Amino acid sequence: MNKFIPVNEPLLDGNEKKYLIECIDSGWISSEGPFVALFEEKFSQKVNRRFGIAVSNGTAAIDVAIEALGIGPGDEVILPTFTIISCVSQIVRSGAIPVLVDSDPITWNMDVSQIRSKITPKTKAIMIVHIYGLPVDVDPVLAVAKEYGLKVIEDAAEVHGQLYRGRPCGSFGDISTFSFYPNKHITTGEGGMVCTNDEGLAQKVRDLRNLCFQPGKRFIHERLGWNLRLTNLQAAIGVAQLERLDEFTKRKQLMGRQYTELLGGISGVQLPLARTDYADNIYWVYGLVLNEDLGINAETAMQKLLDKGVGCRPFFYPMHQQPVMKNKGFFKGESFPVAEHMYKNGFYIPSGIALTEDQIQQVSKKVREVLGT
Repeated sequence: MNKFIPVNEPLLDGNEKKYLIECIDSGWISSEGPFVALFEEKFSQKVNRRFGIAVSNGTAAIDVAIEALGIGPGDEVILPTFTIISCVSQIVRSGAIPVLVDSDPITWNMDVSQIRSKITPKTKAIMIVHIYGLPVDVDPVLAVAKEYGLKVIEDAAEVHGQLYRGRPCGSFGDISTFSFYPNKHITTGEGGMVCTNDEGLAQKVRDLRNLCFQPGKRFIHERLGWNLRLTNLQAAIGVAQLERLDEFTKRKQLMGRQYTELLGGISGVQLPLARTDYADNIYWVYGLVLNEDLGINAETAMQKLLDKGVGCRPFFYPMHQQPVMKNKGFFKGESFPVAEHMYKNGFYIPSGIALTEDQIQQVSKKVREVLGT
């Protein structure tokens, strides 16, 4: 009997142990250890940013970015409905108003052509969220933001190593955020990063992640912050992982091509787009979207694959359908048909860095069995 194939398994066979032992032997295990600053420096250089500020997770990165930009009561922030709840949480908590756009059915990213129609005098920012391995078409967003004087937040959590027209994702807009959860191209277990070119904004983020302690009067606070610090232990893993980012990106692209070759030709199944005119897919995850007339939806397909020993994960549940958002009175009567279709009929199959060629073969065989081809 074949072993269960999880939806994700990280690869930790580089310098992770060596650097962790160094932390333990030196006694530097807290956020004050030297690996934190090293990770911030090397990561920000990798994405062509002047400043990188490590935080405890990707959600924290978004939270602190929104707070640092001064987004607050009555402000409107435009973002995709097809994304994780982390993107909207701090917008709502700050008293601001999330304004949603639908997805492009081919790239699965936000449909940037809808942004202009959503802008009002209350709009303060646009949040770009790169989805599943292909980036948002960034240049039109930046052009609109410049025209209207809007801030741009770039959530690059899923696109470590991705390029948009030859420029690193995470290098765009006023501020960018990353996650280092174990399913990302590089991981620290839990962890995140905020990157910016604005020195003042970077200092605000540093203050906010560290309870807004003040130099010289540590326990006197002019502002409320959070404890969002990353530990030296986590940063040590991050440094080791970052050393292999280019290797990991190539590995994921190879995995994506293998899946596409093995799953090509299945009737009624949309596979990830391999490339656009501005980027090649880096396949953070390998997703499938089933046609409505296929006779099986994502939930049923995932259960059948689970029964065959294959782990899967559903696509994002759209923000406008989230019970917590409805209960707060947001998005009444709003419909975003592309995102709704993607959630109902979309899921992704095992895609982790540690996935082997044999496992890809096994998964593909079982996908074909479940989908009847």
